[in-house]
Amino acid sequence: MPYDLILFDLDGTLSDPAVGIGRSINHALLHHGHAPLQPHEVPAWIGPPLDESFGRLPGGADPALVASLVAKYRERYGELGYAENTLYGGVPEALQVLADAGVAMGVCTSKRVDFAEQILEMFGLRHFFGFVSGGDIGVQKWQQIAALRERGVIRGPAVMVGDRAVDLTAARRNGLHGAGVLWGHGSHAELAAEQPQHLFREPAEWRQLLAA
Repeated sequence: MPYDLILFDLDGTLSDPAVGIGRSINHALLHHGHAPLQPHEVPAWIGPPLDESFGRLPGGADPALVASLVAKYRERYGELGYAENTLYGGVPEALQVLADAGVAMGVCTSKRVDFAEQILEMFGLRHFFGFVSGGDIGVQKWQQIAALRERGVIRGPAVMVGDRAVDLTAARRNGLHGAGVLWGHGSHAELAAEQPQHLFREPAEWRQLLAA
């Protein structure tokens, strides 16, 4: 097999979290006196670290305010938002094909690790992955992958599968191949601009990673 490890993003790659994330963001925004997001604005917030997105709000650059917004978001997300989530069709079957082939898999998400674990357990996917790397305030995805390298979790050739440019740039920065998925929240143009080694239209195409 060409890869010793396949890393998967979670939001927008394995499942669609837009409803829960959008409602939890608005819970935080309204609490702090900001206007809520409209549904069409939510996808732009899915993928990048949450503190970065809150930091782009008017007056949101203050670290204490950003931390408070994130805390308020997590307050609702941990209780309700994580379950307002939809598994993409074909994902379990595609992961089973990879697992049957013996390839090692892990999750690398900007979401806090306990939330990621909850979601994977909820959908019955946790057993597919040897580890889950979660993010936090001030942590970039490329730093998460770098930490996995430093700890020896990533040793040989690996590929990062995700739906946003941030997944592909994080992979490239750490010497990994990139694989974009077109059913998530990043556009074809966004992903193609990063020149990934793979671009998938449905989860069943992940089997191509076994013989790339």
